[in-house]
Amino acid sequence: MANHSPLARPHWPHSRIAHAIAFLGPLGLFAAPAQAQEAVLKPVTVTGRSMVPAADVTGFGDLPLRDIPVSATTVTRQQIDASGARRLADLTQFDSSVTDAYNAPGYWDFLSIRGFTLDNRFNYRREGLPISAETTIPLDNKERVEILKGTSGIQAGTSAPGGLVNYVVKRPTDFDLREVKLEATSRASLLGAIDLGGRFGADGRFGYRLNAAHERLRPLVRNADGERSLMALATDWRLGRDSLLEAEFEWSRKSQASQTGFSLLGAVLPEPVDPRRNLNNQPWAKPSVFDAFTGTLRFSQALNADWRWTAQLGTQRLENDDFTAFPFGCSSEGNFDRFCSDGTFDYYDFRSENEKRRQNAATLNLKGKVTTGAVVHDLSIGLLAGKVRNRFEKQAFNWVGVGHIDGSVVVPADPTLAYESTNRDERTVELSLQDAIRWNDRFTTWLGVRHTRLHRDSVLTDGSAATAYDQRLTTPWVAASYKLSPTVMAYASHGQGMESEVAPANPLYGNAGRPLPALKSRQTEIGIKGQTATLRWNAALFDIARPMSANAGACDLPGTCTRQADGEARHRGLELSANAQTGPWTLDGGLTLLDAKRQGASIDPTLNGKQPINVPSRIVRAGVAYRVAALPGLTVEGKASHEGGRSVLPDESIMLPAWTRFDAALRYETKVAGTATTWTLGIHNISDKRYWKESPYQFGHVYLYPGAPRTFRLSVTAAL
Repeated sequence: MANHSPLARPHWPHSRIAHAIAFLGPLGLFAAPAQAQEAVLKPVTVTGRSMVPAADVTGFGDLPLRDIPVSATTVTRQQIDASGARRLADLTQFDSSVTDAYNAPGYWDFLSIRGFTLDNRFNYRREGLPISAETTIPLDNKERVEILKGTSGIQAGTSAPGGLVNYVVKRPTDFDLREVKLEATSRASLLGAIDLGGRFGADGRFGYRLNAAHERLRPLVRNADGERSLMALATDWRLGRDSLLEAEFEWSRKSQASQTGFSLLGAVLPEPVDPRRNLNNQPWAKPSVFDAFTGTLRFSQALNADWRWTAQLGTQRLENDDFTAFPFGCSSEGNFDRFCSDGTFDYYDFRSENEKRRQNAATLNLKGKVTTGAVVHDLSIGLLAGKVRNRFEKQAFNWVGVGHIDGSVVVPADPTLAYESTNRDERTVELSLQDAIRWNDRFTTWLGVRHTRLHRDSVLTDGSAATAYDQRLTTPWVAASYKLSPTVMAYASHGQGMESEVAPANPLYGNAGRPLPALKSRQTEIGIKGQTATLRWNAALFDIARPMSANAGACDLPGTCTRQADGEARHRGLELSANAQTGPWTLDGGLTLLDAKRQGASIDPTLNGKQPINVPSRIVRAGVAYRVAALPGLTVEGKASHEGGRSVLPDESIMLPAWTRFDAALRYETKVAGTATTWTLGIHNISDKRYWKESPYQFGHVYLYPGAPRTFRLSVTAAL
């Protein structure tokens, strides 16, 4: 599950062993509360499903999503609860542009948006601040998850071009909340959770929201039992009519073995295996452990009816112990990117203990309105500073024998810590400016620019191969929107995003440890969206060009390899989505058609025109819910997910077949002894269909992950 080849490990590797992003800065809460005459900061409490979702990830959080010229999805608390989602990967069912990208059961999440895999170091936010997603992130205390689709340069200094994910935590409620939840799934997994909220003190000046959860993990996947726990507290203090101080933290721990991926058998795509099978099943295999502490402190001050400033501090502390009995390659046939033709493979004992990732971020933001004649400017000025400090120890990645895909072979352990890891530090300062210029009631132009200064250092854990570099990056964004009617808006936008890459610190590379020129992605998008009290819909055409890099040269002797720019990936697509509520019916769905191709490659021109690996050409998500009039409180729900065929190898010589899966649920809301209670019975993969869910090509290896088997879920939530 990590880049285990010591010859291929760069200083800034694309592996789970040693990533990080960096954001630190000493921004203080130094301004005294100003007394505005009219402006009042009002906390927002989300209750039920809204047809006007919030999406702070866009950077225009004061405006409803329907008025912002971007494509974004908000997955609400109600949707998370109804689906039984435990992790980010479970939320792909709510957006047709979001798919899996190396999502191993029991491990952290990888997502692909518009065909581009998000970078777990740079493409994730929590409460608007950058975090590392190289850990398991619980959903129990999240109010919503926001997904921005497309080039994310307006919101991130460096990031992959697919988009951003922002986690928004639950905040104190204005009413007393006392909620208890119990949920059981197939094979005796059991979850218990509480959600408590309310206000106290004079005039309800102080608020709190407490979430606690513990789950015994007993999935249908064999040899993947575990436990997880969460404790989260969010508080606020209404210092005055115009001042609000908020603080929240969460602690989580998860201990569970992951399911390792399968692979090609030589040049053959095998039939889908039993999804319960787990090759990480050696008697010496240990569960991986993910400990996390994350928190934020935010102060908001209204200056007058039009202007306010906000200061926010965030910290993240991660500690991981990563263990895997790892199937990787076939040395007997000289293939190190797949299993052997006869179903055997090389087994490795992988261990990476005491991985520590530390991230701090601080932001200062000023927002307000300026009116010049008939023109209104919605302005936002932001400063973000951050720091990351990641420290690792030696790892084990030792060949221990030959296994078989039936999982029957037992091999000895070899925990020798023989391979160096990479320690990394990063400092970043970002300045952003945004201006939404409303020329009249219909026409608005949007301007944004972000300037980033970053410094990165890396060194192997033995002190060798040190590298350091600085870069300055500027990413602009422009858009125009026009309201065709009070409920329909058309828009067009163009933006850029940046990625930073360093050649691997490896003697094979003549430019080892040197930074490559910044990789500048570009996106153009044209869309139309509409919203009424019962219908929300949107359509978007997008065109994303992302520069690519590759290895040039023989790469077999020291100095014979050069990491360099080589063509681009071009993803063009159409997105359609809608949500309608009419009478007892609720309908929602989405369709994404994606034409993704590699072009301009000179090192290996045969790749030009080929479909990228693990990128389906079409994705369909559909859902329907019906409230049964004959039994008030009963709702019947059904969902369908379809993903088209995808390439397993770069030359398209092997393709993964398309698949379709159906899920269903019954939800009954009633009162038991005067207590509002919700019962849910859900079935995932109704037909128990066997299929290959995805085929990521990661760390130089082909992986195949089976779709989950039919799973039953029964939950009861009581509002005491």
